[in-house]
Amino acid sequence: MGRVSLVFRFWVLSVCWIAFSFSMFALASNAARAQQAVSVVSDARVAGDLARTRFILDMNGEVGYNLSFLSHPYRLVIDLPSVAFEFPDGFLPKGRGLVRSWRYGAISKGRSRVVLDLNSAVALDKTFLLPGVQDQPTRLVIDLIESSEGAFDAAIGKTVTHSVPVGATASVSSKTDVKPEVKAAKSNLPVIVIDPGHGGVDSGAVGSNGTLEKAIVLNFGQFLKRKLEKLGYYQVYLTREEDRFISLGNRTTLARENGADLFISIHADSITAGAETTRGASIYTLSERASDRMAAALAKRENYSDVIGGVDFSDEPEEVTDILVELTRRETKNFSIHFARLVVEELKSATTVIKNPLRSAGFQVLKSHDVPSVLIELGFLSNNLDEKMLGSDEWRERVSDAIVQSTNSFFRAKIARQ
Repeated sequence: MGRVSLVFRFWVLSVCWIAFSFSMFALASNAARAQQAVSVVSDARVAGDLARTRFILDMNGEVGYNLSFLSHPYRLVIDLPSVAFEFPDGFLPKGRGLVRSWRYGAISKGRSRVVLDLNSAVALDKTFLLPGVQDQPTRLVIDLIESSEGAFDAAIGKTVTHSVPVGATASVSSKTDVKPEVKAAKSNLPVIVIDPGHGGVDSGAVGSNGTLEKAIVLNFGQFLKRKLEKLGYYQVYLTREEDRFISLGNRTTLARENGADLFISIHADSITAGAETTRGASIYTLSERASDRMAAALAKRENYSDVIGGVDFSDEPEEVTDILVELTRRETKNFSIHFARLVVEELKSATTVIKNPLRSAGFQVLKSHDVPSVLIELGFLSNNLDEKMLGSDEWRERVSDAIVQSTNSFFRAKIARQ
């Protein structure tokens, strides 16, 4: 009887321990899910006129946010923790009143951003969160009123912060841009940095059928990286590996700090005039004097990326120029042109190229004085044929092979020594 009682007690203790373990596991799982939960922005709208305009974001809970103004051009930046933008089908951001247009997206890991382009100088009248009641969402409300240029300039550099309620998502930093992670080189292999353009709040060009440049170039950049790494000849890095915004300056900084021997920026173009007939790939190197009007217009659009992303230029350091830097710059320019010519020759047999595909202009992202740099436009999203082609696996295979062959030719001497 004593033995039976002992067995029974052991059985009870075992059952209790198992039940306790499961309950602790469930609690841990629930806590993890709660920690990973991301707030959802489900709708947005703009109302008002040129005297007073209200901007509203609908979301499923309260979050912290920062508001800051930027000039040249007039902008209001709304920084949020990481949120999921899940707008209704067919939703398009539209401006009204003091808000000319607006855009949204990820700005870095754990941070999202909404940027309002303003028609004129404004002042922040008030901002508040309306808690959700019953079936109604939580609403972030921002009221803007007409103001003077002097008053707007006085507001620049001041951040309005809404703290997060206890238990809600953590607040965000007011820092405008987060530098991409720099990884130290691990060997003496040539280092290549691939730069998928745009990202996050900056979508880049939009195709006639809605294709986003930022998605096309990220997909292509990741594919090209895998191809180059598979050879075993190179160390390859991406400036971004997800849909997030990185400033032009931080893209070039990553290349230099990783000791890049080659920087390849990947883009897809779009034009309005002649969209039906203009198509094909092209490649650009740096020149303060553009090779043609199309190159000048493209550089202007690409250099506008930081404005779209809400970057503050007030703290940007002035470019340092001396004799040694200028000599290095000239040598780097020659290497850049050499690589660009190699790419053009390979691309001609792999895909359609535009007339005079080797071009130049003052691209901000190509201004590393000591890193050979090129910008490749894969095609024109404004052209139906190109837009369809850029989504083709067969095309991606051919064009990436062409760039790999060009890269091997460029580094042939280094590869031969390995």
